[in-house]
Amino acid sequence: MGICLSTKPVVEIDDDAGVKNCKADSDSSNGMDNGSASSKISLASVLPAPRSEVEIWQSSHLKSFSFAELKEATRNFCPVNVLGEPASGSVFKGWIDEHSLTATKPGTGLAIAVKRLNQDSFRGDGEWLAEVNFLGQLVHSHLVKLVGYCMEDEQQLVVYEFMPRGSLDNHLFLRGSYFQPLSWGLRLKVALGAAKGLAFLHSDERKVIYRDLRTSNILLDSDYNAKLYDLGFSKGTGATGRKSNVSSRISGTSYAAPEYLAAGQATSSSDVYSFGVILLEMLSGRRAMYKNRTFREHNLIEWAKPYLAKKRKTARIIDDRLEGQYSLDAAYKLSSLILQCLSVEPKSRPSMNEVVKELEQLQDSISTTINTTQNRMARRHSADDADTLPSAHAQPSTPVSPVY
Repeated sequence: MGICLSTKPVVEIDDDAGVKNCKADSDSSNGMDNGSASSKISLASVLPAPRSEVEIWQSSHLKSFSFAELKEATRNFCPVNVLGEPASGSVFKGWIDEHSLTATKPGTGLAIAVKRLNQDSFRGDGEWLAEVNFLGQLVHSHLVKLVGYCMEDEQQLVVYEFMPRGSLDNHLFLRGSYFQPLSWGLRLKVALGAAKGLAFLHSDERKVIYRDLRTSNILLDSDYNAKLYDLGFSKGTGATGRKSNVSSRISGTSYAAPEYLAAGQATSSSDVYSFGVILLEMLSGRRAMYKNRTFREHNLIEWAKPYLAKKRKTARIIDDRLEGQYSLDAAYKLSSLILQCLSVEPKSRPSMNEVVKELEQLQDSISTTINTTQNRMARRHSADDADTLPSAHAQPSTPVSPVY
């Protein structure tokens, strides 16, 4: 499952090319397979049954990796394996064994994403390790799984599950054959998944504020299931009652709520505002801030708000690539939800649980529409077939073979 953290395209790495271009220090055979059928059978009989990725990623145990292990897993942090380069460090694709979680050859075992923090992002070892352990307790189907970490010789690295389809940001805003535009149905699916992840963080048991929610921090697995990534700016108290030691600096100003920008005070309501910005980006196919448009359209929120409030005008701001995929009623319901999330008054914004319910209803309406359409088509085909068959009262001039 893969990770892409920047707005540049995810590069699908050719595993063979990666081996050729970035050889490990040692690439010798392990000598376990001598080619005989008997040895393969005996080896298989003693190996434990393979675990599924779901079983592995559901484990709440964090693995402490050595720097040498991660160096081997990423082919010595080979540039061809770079997935993204956010401000806090570079992220590399790597591979580990599904049983031992030790490094393995590229293309074998489980793919992982290894984030190597740069010097500017370093914090004291005790503080950083406390944060990693805190974040490791947050396990949910819509959060990218934190697999482990490395803290060795002034090196701080975190290991995540790999998300093969990269970030929502890429799918919304990049053009090209690799990034096909997301359909209306997929956009609602992604929005609902991200909303569920955020609702989980906001729950009374966790009370975690994401703080840096943006499209580049929403990653997609192979089935377009959305997962929130990189809770490094999160702030809250977990089930243990301990506060996570995390940065309090203001991040993602294009997504930040007015009160957050004014006072630097992050709350669950400010997360809801950020989520509203993301929903607006998904609806319009435009970035929250884009200087290459006309001055009037630089700020997406200011430009779109007048259109969101009226049903007849909603279609003017919807991504042209979605033409014919949605009903105006559904689009207006989504635009109304966006307006609620973007309310200037924090108390007027819905909770994330309420947002989840609204998105679930929208998704259910899509399923109902699809089923109705399919039933109509089936009835139409049946009627067409009936028209081509002879009437029960007709007297055919030639014998008609029975139909079984």
